[in-house]
Amino acid sequence: GPGQVGGGGLETVRLILLFPSVELDIMVNQVQRGGGSWQSCKSDSSGASNSGGESSKESSRCSTPVLDADRLDRLRDKMRRRMESGDRWFSLEFFPPRTAGGAVNLISRFDRMGAGGPLFIDVTWHPAGDPGSDKETSSMMIASTAVNYCGLESILHLTCCNQTKEKISGHLAKAKHLGLKNIMALRGDPIGSDWEEEEGGFNYAVDLVKHIRSEFDDYFDICVAGYPTGHPEAQSYDEDLQHLKEKVDAGADFVITQLFFRADTFLKFLDDCRANGITCPILPGIFPIQGYQSLRQLVKLSKLEVPEEITKVIEPIKDNDAAIRNYGIHQAVEMCRVLLDSGRVPGLHFYTLNREVATMEVLRQLGLWIEDPRSDIVYHLLHTEAKVRKMTEQFVVTGAFRGNSSSPAFGELNDYYLFYLKSKSSKDALLQMWGEELMNEESVYEVFTCYITGQPNRSGHKVMCLPWNDEPLAPETNLLNDELEKVNRRGVLTINSQPNINGKPSTDPVVGWGPAGGYVFQKAYLEFFTSSENVDALLQVLKKYEPRVNYHMVNVHGRNMTNATDLQPNAVTWGIFPGREILQPTVVDPVSFMYWKDEAFALWIEQWAKLYEDESPSRMIIKYIHDNYFLVNLVDNDFPLESCLWQVISDMFELLDAPPEPLTDRAV
Repeated sequence: GPGQVGGGGLETVRLILLFPSVELDIMVNQVQRGGGSWQSCKSDSSGASNSGGESSKESSRCSTPVLDADRLDRLRDKMRRRMESGDRWFSLEFFPPRTAGGAVNLISRFDRMGAGGPLFIDVTWHPAGDPGSDKETSSMMIASTAVNYCGLESILHLTCCNQTKEKISGHLAKAKHLGLKNIMALRGDPIGSDWEEEEGGFNYAVDLVKHIRSEFDDYFDICVAGYPTGHPEAQSYDEDLQHLKEKVDAGADFVITQLFFRADTFLKFLDDCRANGITCPILPGIFPIQGYQSLRQLVKLSKLEVPEEITKVIEPIKDNDAAIRNYGIHQAVEMCRVLLDSGRVPGLHFYTLNREVATMEVLRQLGLWIEDPRSDIVYHLLHTEAKVRKMTEQFVVTGAFRGNSSSPAFGELNDYYLFYLKSKSSKDALLQMWGEELMNEESVYEVFTCYITGQPNRSGHKVMCLPWNDEPLAPETNLLNDELEKVNRRGVLTINSQPNINGKPSTDPVVGWGPAGGYVFQKAYLEFFTSSENVDALLQVLKKYEPRVNYHMVNVHGRNMTNATDLQPNAVTWGIFPGREILQPTVVDPVSFMYWKDEAFALWIEQWAKLYEDESPSRMIIKYIHDNYFLVNLVDNDFPLESCLWQVISDMFELLDAPPEPLTDRAV
């Protein structure tokens, strides 16, 4: 038929897909469109860069089928033509999911959201997630799949954090081999509270831009980040503008900004950039508000202030997710219209949080979402959810925090590159709260207890936060305060808890949520750190509480004990509302819990231990807890009954406190 190579016939093309160990033979129509052609390309199976002494500047060989690069437009050329024609565009940002199931679902989301015609997507770089590896959840593999199998122009983020110059060059060479042609060059946020210089690495994004241009010449189009209100670490707004100009002068092709809440914030920033000689395209970062908790998390992480006109609207509806999402869509649409109507904003960049509903609705209302059949037949044949899911069935992820690991949005704001991850409190304030000097493990128990009770510590300071919670305690915690105080004093260091609830009205001032006229339910839940001795006793005690109580215990070394053997999520919060199906906002997922474990233990070191000098007694105490304690969660499934979890803990202490049995004559 028309468009088929050689006048017709199907050819078998072997494609190595998202996961390197999976191959799939498919029959595809080889098509030729606009002068492009499919090419056969090879690489060594390891995907390693420069393995044979090959210079990074030599032509790439890729392990996936790509269109002839010499005949394709560059991203910066596409932008230029859109700007010249007045054709507005949008782009979408995603982050790599933490689990294989989440990766499968995200790729399906690429297909759905790609149907609306984004100019490009970008994939963030999360240092803790092995982002440059061949894992199915790595930034490198997600971006490669987006460009090679979903047909989406893609930008791979790359940060300087904890990377040598050689390692960065390796990542860039690998990206080139995979057919990736666009890089977002970032310094990245520190893994701990302060930036630590990497010997032989880079400390600023401008140095990364220079390195890319030096090693790879003009192969990559480069994007950098801009901050409409100034970077939180900059001495001044004007100084930050100068840093942005240095990045552009070093070779950056365009800028994507941090999010903001008022159109005039961006337009002023744009004027200031132009006045400072920054002439490249500058794209505004748009964040549709999608929930009260995500907005609070945003404020904590990004050091941004939410305008009063927004908080006045959101506070009265904070328990109504649908109402907040609808307001967020309205607010984003109105702000984007002002930007587009200014005639100075050619495109909009959306932070999706790996979700689709709000962003797609904003784009539809703006008239930017244009559903069109995907033009590349090969991509359609390759990518459907069923095909990808079938290929990944062999990947079994073992051993979640409160969230479904199969959701592509699992992780949300913590994985975003533009968010500033320091605690809201200064180092001095943290030392006052958590102890200038720790004497023993009991000193740590006291910090947790003071946080729960609200009482001042022995130095007279109130403990307003912990590494795992930078916010005030939720009101429902007051229902558990007496029991929480008792267990924390004895080394059951709680970081998450909720009472059991059986059919309370959704308007209840303490535990209610969602639309009026509904009823909410909860299973009692407890999550804590505790010693290995306590865990041994707890395992003995729990035998008499099964199957009523589900447990999961894991230490930093990966020793993992659970009776949730099927690894299925356990619903712990749900609600029933008029005219709606059951809503289930909170689950405890054994798979996700294993990912959360890594972050939870890391906070002991990064947020707390590093407040003290190396080898100091205080630092050694925190390190001992990090190395030897377990992270535990308990769920009481019988939510209509009084919670048994406090009795479980009491039984554990009773077993530990019991005197040892006397030796018998035979034993003697």
